[in-house]
Amino acid sequence: MYGFEPSDEQSMLLDAIHRYSLNDVRPAAHDADEESQIPINLIEKGWELGILQASIPDEFGGFGEHSSVTGVLAAEGLAWGDLSAAMAVLTPGLFAIPILLCGTEKQKQEYLPPIIEAEWKPHSSALIEPHFDFDPNDLRTSASENGDSYLISGEKVFVPYGEQAEYFIVYAQLNGATQGFILPADAEGIEIDSRQQLMGINSIPMYRMRFNSVSVPLNYRLGEAEGHDFAPILAASRIAVAALGVGLSKAAFEYARDYAKDRDVFGVKVAQKQAIAFMLAEMATEIESIRLLNWEAAWMLDEDKEEAGKFAYLAHTGAIDMVMMVTDRAVQILGGHGYIREHPVEMWMRAGRGIAAFTGLAMV
Repeated sequence: MYGFEPSDEQSMLLDAIHRYSLNDVRPAAHDADEESQIPINLIEKGWELGILQASIPDEFGGFGEHSSVTGVLAAEGLAWGDLSAAMAVLTPGLFAIPILLCGTEKQKQEYLPPIIEAEWKPHSSALIEPHFDFDPNDLRTSASENGDSYLISGEKVFVPYGEQAEYFIVYAQLNGATQGFILPADAEGIEIDSRQQLMGINSIPMYRMRFNSVSVPLNYRLGEAEGHDFAPILAASRIAVAALGVGLSKAAFEYARDYAKDRDVFGVKVAQKQAIAFMLAEMATEIESIRLLNWEAAWMLDEDKEEAGKFAYLAHTGAIDMVMMVTDRAVQILGGHGYIREHPVEMWMRAGRGIAAFTGLAMV
């Protein structure tokens, strides 16, 4: 059985993340969203917490062992501060975690130490496609063998730091299975469109990318000739996105709860209104339900349980509905103030709407 008490190492990490989110991220989040840019020093300070580094073994430049449970807890704490900042700090993991989980020893030795031992760099990945029926297990982006290389063709959206990244993992369909391919940003045939304009998470840059018969050497395939199982990568992404949703929702709930306890309407605290009290109770219940489900999914991944992928899917789909319910009600509880940009709940609602589309934008 798994327990609910964090280890000493986890407690120290979570305390550091909370201080960072409270003292550094929260005060900067509003202006970063308005200006569509996260200050680089803020990202670097989050990187220095060592969240990814603690998931990488010593022989690859890190100082720990990969733990999905620890990653989920860290993602919750970061998103409590701000979703965009959380995703920015975690972006290098989009490249590093799949290599750790599915790469060959040679790939791990070649690519992980330069990421882990250096300052924050926006290594990224490209999974999501611009189709209403997008399915990560049935991609339209294709890879085909061409002598001593693969040719990759297709289109991707929501690529974090697409214009700034040095390397990507691009996912494509090969022989009926989703496979990852390591691509340098300067590979011939990569076309990067202008930055996408989104409803939320405005401060982290997202790009549309096209791959026009991009030639990739055979050893750039994740897992090389043998390939890899995509399931653990997809599950790691789903629990990460669910954790981000939980952290964001917790922030919205707490803000609305505190506002309702302090705000007087006709001489009565808003929180004393039965309808508001019921809304807050349901918000808290839904957050904790998805949080525990996601913790269980993360534990199952760490224990290599057969149904880990199923529980990761359930946690993610549950988080999609939970986030929208919680953030929408937070706006309602603030009344007219909820629609004013001076209060963060409207920003959190806009950001939360993207949880449904963010598969592949976070990895733990």
